[in-house]
Amino acid sequence: MAFLKRIGLFVLTNLLILVTVGVVWGIISSVFGLTKVNNYIPYMMVFCAVFGMGGAFVSLLMSKWMAKTFHGVQVIDTNNPNPQLRQLVNTVHELARRAQLPKMPEVGIYESADINAFATGPSKSNSLVAVSTGLLQRMNEKELEGVLGHEVAHIANGDMVTMTLIQGIVNAFAMFFSRILANLVASNVDEKYRSIVHFAVVIIGDIAFTLLGSIVVNHFSRAREYRADAGGAKFSSRENMIAALRKLQSVYDLPIPPEEGATATLMISNRDKGGLAGLLMTHPPLSERIIALERGTIR
Repeated sequence: MAFLKRIGLFVLTNLLILVTVGVVWGIISSVFGLTKVNNYIPYMMVFCAVFGMGGAFVSLLMSKWMAKTFHGVQVIDTNNPNPQLRQLVNTVHELARRAQLPKMPEVGIYESADINAFATGPSKSNSLVAVSTGLLQRMNEKELEGVLGHEVAHIANGDMVTMTLIQGIVNAFAMFFSRILANLVASNVDEKYRSIVHFAVVIIGDIAFTLLGSIVVNHFSRAREYRADAGGAKFSSRENMIAALRKLQSVYDLPIPPEEGATATLMISNRDKGGLAGLLMTHPPLSERIIALERGTIR
């Protein structure tokens, strides 16, 4: 389960959509006999491109709903009687104005001892910034502003759309290669079992190639985190952004790790790991992010 959590809700949703589309393609190709015609590969390439990208964009359109549903995010009204929550909304909106967002993001809170926050939404005009109760309890005003600046920068940079395009390309290649593999394997088995083997290899291939593609997706995700840190430093201040990352670093150095939420790809941070595990991380090590801010370098 820990591995499934680490690859992120966005990747999981794409995977589920991809498997569903794979089932649909299997039915369509069988009914219309596409596997028996000479131009099967062009048909398949078009199908994979359209539905691979389509699946990613469905995930994007559902992103706010998924965040609210799976994390129990409660949107905060601007007239909330709690002064701390009103200040949270005001801070996000002020940072959004500095970032020149066309519309103020929704601001939400969710119950979690983890110190984290995330931004999501299909566009700059339809976005959400959410923070955990643990973050509000453990961070001071300046650290909190640094975190919120980072999340607003994700929205201003259009990171969700960028990552969706990358995920869509990965989806299309995963679908295509899994079907090529399925054809090769099925062609070498008894005709009586060919359809079953083809279907099974397609599903297994979709899952395997999508998980392999997540290494590529996560590489770009780590690069976007450096840009969001730079944006947080611009919209808040470099000192606030560094202070926020140092607070996260001190928490993640504790013997008992904080929970790793399913929306790891959207969060401000996840636990530092090296080696092969580092390829699956959606965020760079906190120490490297702090150094990049201190040196004024953007990767």
